This record gives sequence, structure tokens and C-alpha cells, in this order.
Amino acid sequence: GTPQKYDPTFKGPIYDRGCTDIICCVLLVVAIVGYVVVGVVAWTHGDPRKVIHPTDSRGQFCGQQGTPNEPRIPRVRGTARPLGVPHGILAVTCSPPCPPPLQICVSKCPDRYMAYLTARENPALLEYYRDFCTPEFKNTGKGLTEVLKDKECPAMLIPSTPLARRCFPAIQAKKGVIMVGNETTYDDGHGNRRNVTELLEGAKKANVVLETRQLAMKIFEDYTVSWYWIIIGLVIAMVASLIFIVLLRFLAGIMVWVMIVMVVLVLGYGIFHCYMEYAKLKGEAGSDVSLTDLGFQTDLRVYLHLRQTWLAFMIILCVLELVIVLLLIFLRKRILIAIALIKEASRAVGHVMSSLLFPLCTFFLLCLCIAYWASTAVFLSTSNEAVYKVFNESACPFSGQTCHPETFNTSNVTKLCSDAQCLFAFYGGETAYHKYLIVLQFFNVFMFFWLANFVIALGQVTLAGAFASYYWAFKKPDDMPAFPLFSAFGRALRYHTGSLAFGSLVLAIVQVIRVTLEYLDHRLKAAENKFAKFLLSCLKCCFWCLEKFIKFLNRNAYIMIAIYGTNFCTSARNAFFLLMRNIIRVAVLDKVTDFLFFLGKLLIVGSVGILAFFFFTQRIKLVQDTAPPLNYYWVPILTVIVGSYLIAHGFFSVYGMCVDTLFLCFLEDLERNDGSAEKPYFMSQNLRKLLKKTNKGQPDA
Repeated sequence: GTPQKYDPTFKGPIYDRGCTDIICCVLLVVAIVGYVVVGVVAWTHGDPRKVIHPTDSRGQFCGQQGTPNEPRIPRVRGTARPLGVPHGILAVTCSPPCPPPLQICVSKCPDRYMAYLTARENPALLEYYRDFCTPEFKNTGKGLTEVLKDKECPAMLIPSTPLARRCFPAIQAKKGVIMVGNETTYDDGHGNRRNVTELLEGAKKANVVLETRQLAMKIFEDYTVSWYWIIIGLVIAMVASLIFIVLLRFLAGIMVWVMIVMVVLVLGYGIFHCYMEYAKLKGEAGSDVSLTDLGFQTDLRVYLHLRQTWLAFMIILCVLELVIVLLLIFLRKRILIAIALIKEASRAVGHVMSSLLFPLCTFFLLCLCIAYWASTAVFLSTSNEAVYKVFNESACPFSGQTCHPETFNTSNVTKLCSDAQCLFAFYGGETAYHKYLIVLQFFNVFMFFWLANFVIALGQVTLAGAFASYYWAFKKPDDMPAFPLFSAFGRALRYHTGSLAFGSLVLAIVQVIRVTLEYLDHRLKAAENKFAKFLLSCLKCCFWCLEKFIKFLNRNAYIMIAIYGTNFCTSARNAFFLLMRNIIRVAVLDKVTDFLFFLGKLLIVGSVGILAFFFFTQRIKLVQDTAPPLNYYWVPILTVIVGSYLIAHGFFSVYGMCVDTLFLCFLEDLERNDGSAEKPYFMSQNLRKLLKKTNKGQPDA
């Protein structure tokens, strides 16, 4: 934790360095190899068709080549009974375990109401009805109970709409009247007319899906006619972000002082308002009652009629005003240093312009991590095999046991339980691979966090190395390397992969624990144990704070790694103690930069968003005819706003890394050097003037 000793050979980021944290580097390589093996195994066993394509009640895909359903050329599936229809009419009761609902592959969705009891009496209707039964349905004289028991046909058909190769009830509302397939009633097969509202409760989710589909189609149409205008809006946001960073060199001081003055004036107005309210209530009945005598009141407006309330507000605001004024008096020099560092960061970014494009590289690598994690998760989740279980209505010792359809009819089960059936139950498996699927999914999540954090760390150490080269160049920019960004990137990959893996591993472990706690919290929402919920909330809060601290520590450790080439632990320790020795400067700089970045994002996103609003709502007369016709004008506007925020965040993340790097270099400069000819300061002339420091015997940088 002691300050760095003077080293006459130190001229910025060390080029003659060695590999650090080799064990972590090897561990990362082994983990990546294991991750690739898990991916290959998942891709070998998985079948994403289980997510995309529907299956029938036997677990067979609908309309896929090489499946028993191929000749029917189905595109959607039907359900055994419409959701929400009473079981007594359309289903057969059973003793648990009950078989899953009937799912049949069909070539088209039904377009009319029809009960099996009605269709059985009319050959023409029955022929239509058979399109929605299994191919094994031959005996048209069967009763409803027997048909449902054999799972050959649904009890009734409902007008449906295809979506995602599945049939959903065609629910719609016209003038406040709920209709299904343009009908308000349906025949239940017993000659009774029932209201379609009986179907509504069970089909609500299906209706939501249909409405979502219509919304998605309209949104897609809006994107097809407005995509180029959206791109133009994002380009404007990018240019605005670049201009703002350039202007910070000249306007940072003005912005900060304007912010401080506004805070002081707002607090002053608040004090004045509280005093006026306090004076106005003088003499009013009941206004002199104390807060203690009044006690707790659910209606908070009662407190506003008490003089003591406004007196308390006024005292609190006066204390805040006094604290801010005192901070300004005693910390004015540190605020000026923070402003000077921000201006210097703008100059550094100007000399390393390629750094503004580097987040695209980080974004691309993060997209690869996300794509690999998502595809592996899908293949792992679809690695299960079709599991068949014994289902029966009467008592049977084999009920619920696993069975094989190929050998079921010749087994002892059918001899002992005459009504037993071997039906598809779910996708699962009993092999060692299937038993450890949850472990593989956990490993997949863990590796995603590790690799994503590694990519972010690589970006941070690269930017830190480039900006450190700027600071430690005595004659800026003449003493800088030709390509500082590429040099820093090469050094990070060649020497410090292990250190980056170490830092990202620690962060990944904490993040995985947080995800686990969130999962447990989700599972315990319905629990009655309040102590468990309280303990879980405390753990979530603690690990959230720990994650924030580790991110802060890692960020500064990567800067020290980029400068000195030391291992992760040494860099983290040196950075931490260096910051602790200058804790007030750290706090001031952090808040000043946070405010400027917030102001910049608000200005850019707000300006571009307002411009997009006036353009897409055709309120700009000059380009009124140019704006495309839209279903929802908020679609391109929100896209432009979100995209503008991401662009601004990308630019400011580079700028923020530049400020943090220059700040650490500045602190190191103060501790290493004294301004003599042998140990000159590397900081800019403006910073030296603020600190009243000079370089003796050396020209100003």
C-alpha cells in the first residue's frame, strides 16, 4: 500500500513485460475447451425442432420429413378440447396420473363449431371431422366416452386461427361482444346452445398470443417503411455524441459550475418556500400540534398542515445548503482538478480517435458469447428423449411407470391391466447425460458470464493502455506510439490473458451467485417463511454491493495492469491503496464525471428523441410529406431513442475509461515525481498550474 518509488526508466506503459497469472490463463483455456465439448455434445443430442415445431400426443413432429405425420402434410396442431370447456361435456375423468391432453397433427385449422356427437349423425360432417382425428380412427360408431378414452378425436371443434404452426381459438370482440369465429353461441352436441364466454376464460392466453401476433405484424410493417430514417436518426446521435465529447474540452468547467449553482439555487428556493408555508400557518387552528402528539397518520397530507413539518423541512434544507457551500469552499481545488482531467480526457480521445470505434469490437465479441450461450442452452434443453408412461383408468400397479410402445402390447402390463395404455408423457431421459443436464446448463451460464466479463476486461485494459500512452508521453502527442490502441491490445492478449481471466472469474462467480439467489427468490415467492425471505433479501443486497465493488476494483486493476504489467492481485492492491490515499479526489471526480455523462446522455437522447417525434408525427412542415405512413409512430421513435442511448453510452464508456486512466496516471505522477529535472511531471500544463507545480529545467509539455 506504499506509494510507488521513483524509477528513472519509467516512461509510461512498460513494453518489456512478462506473462502474468499463467495458471488462470491455463484454466481459462481448459474451461473454453470444456465449453466447446459441452456445445458439441449438446448439438449432437439436442433437437431445436422440439422448440420450433409442434408434436402430437405421441411426441412425433408434425409435418416433418421422416416422421409418421409426414403424409398428412400438417402445419398446425389441434387440442383435445377447447380450453375452458367443462370437463363433464368434452372430457373423460381419470384417476391420477392422467394422460396429457390430446394433440393431433392436422393439415389445417378448423373453421367451424362442431361437436363429435353432432358429426357422428351426419356422414358429410363426420368426413370433415375425421380430418381432425388420428389416422387410427376407423370405427365411426364409437361413443364419445370411448373415443376420448382411446384419444382418437377431440370432443369438439372450435373455429381457430393458425399461429406458429399451432391452432388457437379465433377470439375477437366486436362492439364489446365476445365472439369466436363470428359466433356468440355454440352447440355442445346435446342440442343445447352455450355462450362462447364459457370458452373465453381458458382461451385468454391464446387470445393474447393472437393479439401479439397482429401487433408484431404491424410493428414489422412500420420497420420496413422507416428503417432508413431510423438509421439516419442513429447517425445523428453518433455525430452528436462525438461533438459533445469534443465540446467537453471547452465547456466542462461551465457545465459543472452551472450544475452547482442550480443545486444551490434550488435548495435556496426550497428554504424560502418552507419559510413562507411556516409563516402562513401561524395562527391557524391545529397547526401548532406537534408531530409527537399527532402520531402516525396514513394520510400524509395531514402533516402538511402542521408548522412543525415545514420547520423540519426548512432545517433539513438549510443543513444541506450549508454542507454544499462548505464543500464548495474546501473542495473547490479538487473540483477544478476534476474539470481539468475531464478536459484532458477530451484531448486524449482526440489523439486516439480509433478508440471511439473500439466498442464495436467489444460488442461483436459479446454478441458471439451471447449467440453461443443461447444456442447451447437451446440444444441442451432439447436434448431430452420422448418418455412414455403407463396410463389407465382403473387401479393398476404399473400406473405411471415408464414403458416402450414397441413392446408394450406383448408385456405383462396389458395382461394385468386390460385398460392400460402406453402414451407419450413428456420429454426427458434416464441416462447419465440426461441426469446431469442441469449441471451442464449451470456450466453454460457460468461460462457465459466468465467469457462476457473477459471480453469487457479485454476492452478496458486495451483502452487503458492506449490512454496511458498519451498521459506518459512527455511531449504530447509526439512521444506517443504510432498505433497506441493496437499496441495495447497486443500486450493485453500476449501477456495478460491470465490476469484478465482472473478478474473476470471472480466477477463471474459473484454474478452466478446473484442469479442463483434471484432464482431462489422466484421460487420462494409463494412461501410463507418470512425469515427465509428476509435472509434472501439481505443476501441479494450484499452480493449486489459486492458485485459493484468488484467491478470498480477490476476496472482500476486493469488500468494498473496496462501501465505496469503486474499480475491481477498486485495491480488490484496497488490501485486500491492509491485510490484510498486520494479518496476525496476520487469521490469528487466520480460525481463530476457522472453528472457530465448523465447530462450528455440526456441531451443527446432527448434531442434526437424530440427530433424523431416531430418528424414521424409529421409536425415538421418542411419534411411533412417525407415522413412514412405508420401504424404506430412510437415504434421508430422508441427505436431511435434506445439506439441513441446505446450509441451515447458506447462513446461515454470510452470517455469514462479515459478519465479513470488519466486520473490514476495523475495520482501516480504526483507520487512518483517532484518536478525536478530528474523527475519531471508528465501532467499537462493546466493541471500543473492548478496544483502550482512546475517542471524545473524542462520545457512545458
